[in-house]
Amino acid sequence: MASVISHLTSKFIPFLLLVLTIKLENSGAFTPPSSTLSRQAFTISRLSSFLEQSSQSENSSPVMGKIEQRLAELGIEIPSSAASPKGNYVPAVRYGNILHLCGHIPQRVADKSLITGKLGVDLSVEQGYESARTCAINILGTLQAELGTLDKVEKIIKVVGFVNCSNDFDKQANVINGASDLFGEVFGKEVGQHARSAVGSNALPLGIATEVECIVAVKED
Repeated sequence: MASVISHLTSKFIPFLLLVLTIKLENSGAFTPPSSTLSRQAFTISRLSSFLEQSSQSENSSPVMGKIEQRLAELGIEIPSSAASPKGNYVPAVRYGNILHLCGHIPQRVADKSLITGKLGVDLSVEQGYESARTCAINILGTLQAELGTLDKVEKIIKVVGFVNCSNDFDKQANVINGASDLFGEVFGKEVGQHARSAVGSNALPLGIATEVECIVAVKED
């Protein structure tokens, strides 16, 4: 029996490789060498490379989980990659199942422009709220890039928001609600509700209106 299986295998595999070679050749994917043995070896090499690239692509591509579906329902577009650091740091550091995220700036997803200005001078509370919300949207992009899917977020633990404002401005909490409300809207109360600090600042990097950072608990792999 074993000899029969061995015989069939020895006949089937070269035939399969030949068929695959012809299909790939006809598709224009490559022009293989002329000899049969070289063609088979080349096909194996190309298939191995193709499978490796496919695996890497699957691992790096975001997964359409429940939270991603929720974002689609809400019409919220998030960045396709993690935030780009503006200094000597990284977007996120994971320690165990806790993920510490850097301060995120209010960069619009559509045109990459920044929301700049100072609350109490040239921006309203509503505009500040939108700026904080935009920071939170960028945080979601970093989380997705780090985790593969936002479904792996177990809990938004802590949010810290900074508001670029005048000395007499005292509505920092109302402004940072833009970030807090977004997390609640996307993740729900159980996961999205968090502890928080909202701090006024006389200036922020690049003249931005707000900056938001957070600490997140991540589900075990």
